[in-house]
Amino acid sequence: MKMRYYHGGKFPPVRGTEDSAGLDIYHCGEHALIDPGTRFDAKTDLRVEIPKNHVGLILPRSGLGRKGIALVNTIGVIDSDYRGEIGITLQNTGSEPVAIAHGDRVAQMLIMPYVKVQLERVEDVSALSETKRGVGGFGSTGR
Repeated sequence: MKMRYYHGGKFPPVRGTEDSAGLDIYHCGEHALIDPGTRFDAKTDLRVEIPKNHVGLILPRSGLGRKGIALVNTIGVIDSDYRGEIGITLQNTGSEPVAIAHGDRVAQMLIMPYVKVQLERVEDVSALSETKRGVGGFGSTGR
């Protein structure tokens, strides 16, 4: 399967290795220093044509996570009909400033198929099937 993309610079999306699942996404803007507790909009200059019935998931990079840099929305969803620039907003959750330079990898994109489900509304919650877990929420499955 092929995915078409546009990138105006010298850092198009690439896999780090042949078997990497994600495509590295690079910052293509000016050097920046992200202070603790602040956000930064990384410029990617990347537009994609994700195949129909697929989604692009924007995921954090573990190397930046070790420095306290997280994606603001944790996981981004890029729909197959979106053609604008992919935006990456980083937040420094650490205690030290972190430098981001032109050409740094700031996120990764995973292309995944998805299933379109047909929604069926029920009028009463008891119409939902019962399970062993039931309504148990956070921590209800134990260890």
